[in-house]
Amino acid sequence: MADEGAQGGVTLLDVRGLTKIFGSLKACDGIDLDIARGEIHALLGENGAGKSTLVKMLFGSLEPNAGEIRWEGRPVRITSPSEARKLGIGMVFQHFSLFEALTAAENIALSLDDKTPISTIAAKAQALSYSYGLPLDPYAMVGDLSVGERQRIEIIRCLLQTPQLIILDEPTSVLTPQEADKLFETLERLRGEGKSILYISHRLEEVKRMCDRATVLRHGKVVGHCDPRAETASSLANMMVGSEVHAVVREHSEAIAGAEVLLRIDRLSRTPATPFSIPLRDISLNVRAGEVIGIAGVAGNGQGEFFEAISGEVVQDRPETVTVRGKPAGRDGISARRMMGAAFVPEERLGHGAAPAMKLSDNLLLSRHATDRGAYLGAAGTIRASAVSAAAKRINQEMDVRKSAEDPPASALSGGNLQKFIIGRELDRKPAVLVVNQPTWGVDAGAASRIRQALIELARAGSAVLVISQDLDELFEISDAIAVMHNGELSKPLPRAEATFEKIGLLMGGAEPGHVHDHATEPA
Repeated sequence: MADEGAQGGVTLLDVRGLTKIFGSLKACDGIDLDIARGEIHALLGENGAGKSTLVKMLFGSLEPNAGEIRWEGRPVRITSPSEARKLGIGMVFQHFSLFEALTAAENIALSLDDKTPISTIAAKAQALSYSYGLPLDPYAMVGDLSVGERQRIEIIRCLLQTPQLIILDEPTSVLTPQEADKLFETLERLRGEGKSILYISHRLEEVKRMCDRATVLRHGKVVGHCDPRAETASSLANMMVGSEVHAVVREHSEAIAGAEVLLRIDRLSRTPATPFSIPLRDISLNVRAGEVIGIAGVAGNGQGEFFEAISGEVVQDRPETVTVRGKPAGRDGISARRMMGAAFVPEERLGHGAAPAMKLSDNLLLSRHATDRGAYLGAAGTIRASAVSAAAKRINQEMDVRKSAEDPPASALSGGNLQKFIIGRELDRKPAVLVVNQPTWGVDAGAASRIRQALIELARAGSAVLVISQDLDELFEISDAIAVMHNGELSKPLPRAEATFEKIGLLMGGAEPGHVHDHATEPA
């Protein structure tokens, strides 16, 4: 018989002493965790704290070196995701695993172990989606769907497998505030039906709102359990980090209005590069010295195409389409734009922001060989290894990059620590213009605070900073003005004093700027 859980309910999952070792690193070190039926349980921790390793063991993607997993009171060995699903464990990953050229129903069918006809799967998926308030067209091509709609596919695919425990990894990172509220309603219903949810999120206000209990990890160990509703977001962050997380300070500067325009976008348009790309339509924007402009929007509305155009990955026909520090740059590539004083941080860190198999110092050299040639390259192109190594070490210390070796390959770092290195690599140049896409995606509270403050300080030192982010809390915290990207079009930036969560959320959902309510309340 199952044990009584800490909430007084029946324990569904009980983990004791779970340990996973990679070489000399204990990613999970003797973790104890129990989840009751009908409970939403938060799993909190810094990047590299062991959260991903733990849930991969629970879902059968990794096998533990030691410890025990008990399901409904009996010991189990979970050797694969298929075994996890058979037990009743489902998972919705932060990064979706969907084929864009297939329909929603076809994607769902790929994850099912039986050979149910597509028509039956489509009917079941549609009925289930409507019953949970997450309407879904099973015959829609995934490549034509918004990211919020794609997440519905992942959730419905999980629910069709009738799980008793659902693991959700950063489930609201790609949603508008309105979509997130709808998801919370669904989670409340699932809890009411007796299903359990393990909820991983760096958005601590969500954790306080939704979760019954929280387990906090630090350096692979459990450092505390708590009722998040009795905590503040600050106290939860402090538990995760082990010290006080400093609040981001943004002081308004009156000098911005008359400052020099360092980045100018003039009537930028772009035809789709692939069948699933978003065309850009007549985008114009000025970013001045000392200013942080935020670009909000649900993923998949042209932000990636916009970043490629500004960074020089895709060049323009007119040189004046993109101007950096007064110099037309539209026909110039990335290195030439860097030489003008610009710096860029792409959304995808592994493979785009950094070469996975190369060491951190080599990744630094890849991005700086043109702008810092004299510092890092000697006669005949020889590499000044000591200078490169010293710069990488300086960046790692400044951004508190946690790593298992002195100069590991980029792929050896956790996602959040690699993000800190890539951001630090660009900030270290003190660029006149910085364009960053999703600066703190999947980054813990302490690191996010560090990165956001660094962006503000770079701007206040006289640089122009353009931040593309799906995190509205982040944009309200750091921006002087916020514009919204929807379906390849950019709204006029709203000064921070005039912007509200409701106004921005409605624009993200496609509302015409003139139809956005003026009576929206200021965010807390």
